[in-house]
Amino acid sequence: MKVKRIMANTATEDLDKAEAFYGRILGLERLMDHGWFRTYGSGERMRVQVSFGAEGGSGTEVPDLSIEVDDLETALARFEEANVPIEYGPVSEPWGVRRFYVRDPFGKLVNILQHE
Repeated sequence: MKVKRIMANTATEDLDKAEAFYGRILGLERLMDHGWFRTYGSGERMRVQVSFGAEGGSGTEVPDLSIEVDDLETALARFEEANVPIEYGPVSEPWGVRRFYVRDPFGKLVNILQHE
């Protein structure tokens, strides 16, 4: 048996908040829409990963999600334009990533990062 995919699921009564945050700000495509359940993603190939931590690094809280982008400054500008508070960073970390933290509309702590 081989794990093919891991998906994060978040409960919400307001699917439009997911569209605004994950669709418009992050630019993910709506891959599936049942009306009561939506999935966002991209055509990028990714490795299957599940992470566990006692902290998020540099003394931060462990994020619920980590999203790697190819242009951190553009991502930062989009969140600032949407008036989403930046909770940490942006900062270059000693392990080779530049990142910042935001909360999605459902209270999930999201680590937006780019490898340096």
